[in-house]
Amino acid sequence: MSRTVAIIQARTGSTRLPGKVLMPLLGKPILTRVVDRTRRAALVDEVVVATTALPSDDAIERLATEAGWAIVRGSEADLVDRYRAAARAHEAEIVVRITSDCPLIDPGLIDDVVREIDMSGADYASNTLEPRTYPRGLDVEAFTAAALERAWAEDTDPASREHATPYIYRHPEIFRLARVAGSEDNSSHRWCVDTPEDFELVRRIYESLGSDRFDWREALAVVRAHPDWAGLNAGIVQKQVGRG
Repeated sequence: MSRTVAIIQARTGSTRLPGKVLMPLLGKPILTRVVDRTRRAALVDEVVVATTALPSDDAIERLATEAGWAIVRGSEADLVDRYRAAARAHEAEIVVRITSDCPLIDPGLIDDVVREIDMSGADYASNTLEPRTYPRGLDVEAFTAAALERAWAEDTDPASREHATPYIYRHPEIFRLARVAGSEDNSSHRWCVDTPEDFELVRRIYESLGSDRFDWREALAVVRAHPDWAGLNAGIVQKQVGRG
């Protein structure tokens, strides 16, 4: 199988919840939870944190250094360039894109998406292509280093480049796309952390499960056992454009 590198984009400058990636879940920062869970994916060879070169993100580099993680720093706004730099530095053939505001990211789903791109021969595979079936916050994208290089060379839209992958999935005439879907529609659940309300929901899930050693179905069972929790962040509108 191709060398697969998961790159987790992270920064402290979130507009709606500044510093969210360093907020604690069961005593460890959200970013640590994301890295630890991503590293459990069997088909990922290496995990790299990609942050910005801004002084405000020195805290992320310190956390990475203390934890022994690989880290690359690059452009704040141009995520295509940041991902390309990280992919090149770590000799990725397949890149897995993970965002640092997803502390429920599931190793098994990461493997599902990586397996799909490997088996189908696609340039890009994801569990976020419409119609999506998984809760928001379990988002996994995988794409070839060649597709990333082409996006880096050809994408001239700054708004697209700050999202890393739109040039790829918006051009099916250029890239072969593969959709990974679940057996039922759970897309109404919101498990990413972009607001205080999001964090409260995720905090409750973690505290109910007592560790980060759970899969997404266990998290779903907890949420279904507490139907009132869904109201915590039900009114949050997902940002359509953003940076990690």
